[in-house]
Amino acid sequence: MLPPPAAAESVRRVCSPPPQSVCAQVGRGTSSMLDNEDFVLDTSPRELTQNPLRKIWMPCKNGHIAQRRVCMTNCPTLIVTVGLPARGKTYISKKLTRYLNWIGVPTKEFNVGQYRRECLKIYKSFEFFRPDNEEGLKIRRHCAMAALNDVRQYLCVEGGQVAVFDATNTTRERRGTIVKFAEQNGFKVFFVESVCEDPDVIAQNIVQVKLGSPDYIHCNTEEAVEDFMGRIKCYESSYQPLDEVLDRDLSYIKIMDVGRQYLVNRVVDHIQSRIVYYLMNIHITPRSIYLCRHGESDLNIKGRIGGDSGLSNRGKEFARSLRKFIQEQNIKELKVWTSQMQRTIQTAEGLGVPYEQWKSLNEIDAGVCEEMMYEEIQENYPLEFALRDQDKYRYRYPKGESYEDLVQRLEPVIMELERQENILVICHQAVMRCLLAYFLDKSADELPYLKCPLHSVLKLTPMAYGCKVESVYLSVDAVNTHRDRPEKQCET
Repeated sequence: MLPPPAAAESVRRVCSPPPQSVCAQVGRGTSSMLDNEDFVLDTSPRELTQNPLRKIWMPCKNGHIAQRRVCMTNCPTLIVTVGLPARGKTYISKKLTRYLNWIGVPTKEFNVGQYRRECLKIYKSFEFFRPDNEEGLKIRRHCAMAALNDVRQYLCVEGGQVAVFDATNTTRERRGTIVKFAEQNGFKVFFVESVCEDPDVIAQNIVQVKLGSPDYIHCNTEEAVEDFMGRIKCYESSYQPLDEVLDRDLSYIKIMDVGRQYLVNRVVDHIQSRIVYYLMNIHITPRSIYLCRHGESDLNIKGRIGGDSGLSNRGKEFARSLRKFIQEQNIKELKVWTSQMQRTIQTAEGLGVPYEQWKSLNEIDAGVCEEMMYEEIQENYPLEFALRDQDKYRYRYPKGESYEDLVQRLEPVIMELERQENILVICHQAVMRCLLAYFLDKSADELPYLKCPLHSVLKLTPMAYGCKVESVYLSVDAVNTHRDRPEKQCET
């Protein structure tokens, strides 16, 4: 349960304008809404026109649509990890970066260890991290400042909204330096501390992740583990965990023993709230996620999109083959999810096991184009057809949805997938693309063109810093519903 906010003082701090920042000096203030002089001075309602691509109403002046960048944060946010080595900080940083980018918040990770490797080409031993190693301290301090300079560049110049500063940050002095840096630049700071005392979890993290580090490329396992344990001891002597009293004015989440317990303090805005919710749902239990589309439908055969038709004969054959495949996998406590559309439910019925229906998993709504062939759309709605080819991710069907809408609709599904263990999701082409893009860290540009063929199953196995993918074709013929990216985009 989240603790109550800290009364009026924190409210004043959140609502008051941020200090004059370096961002403003280099060309980006903390509020782009007020950068337009006409917007400030002209208080009368302006003319509106509908953006033809996204079908949203926007201000219009002299026949031109005002271009405004959509921002999900009221000022840039700097996420700072805290914790001893081998506590999962980089795992958290990478997952959080992937999630925020997927929901449309431009986010980038800055791993200070990587800066250190670029600066110090040859790593010798844990002696480099000793607190009394002046030369090592100087290099590490230099690398941290280089990373913070790149954070400033990303958030102030490159249009980023969230930066993840991935380092140990184990001393109160170092964290104070980061807070001061953030205040000078008009950034909000949110700390994420990972505390783990379970020796088995620490040992597993060292073996699974750290031994693959460039630092230990020429070491055997025993030497590498011994050296890394020495590195941990170097940090333990100076480690100052976030404290409920001393750090009561900071915004943070403390994650204890990989999610056994959480402590959350001073969540001050929407983006921090989403970060907390996400981090409280992820886990590291080994599991597999199976994704597949429904069996081939009658409308698939006719080349028509959307609709709610039943399975074709080959689609029913796929359902039987899927049942055999799942039985052969011998999956422990498998859960099955479907959409609320006929073709996914029929496919799940063939499994002979309980399943759960999610409306959120329904196929993308093609609006006025439902049950049409692409050739018919091009003939009847040539402008719409061209606009979709121009930006397939953001294009919204008239009276329908875009892939961007679909990602927002699927966020609760992703949250629940992160909480679950072994699961089979029977869904649709556009839905499967969105889910796959999350797990494989694909961009908005790549997402709408991911190949998700009928009658194939994708087995996703989350790994330390990514996801292993296995594709299994169940040897049942089906039509090809994939439409390649146009080689030459249409002029509109």
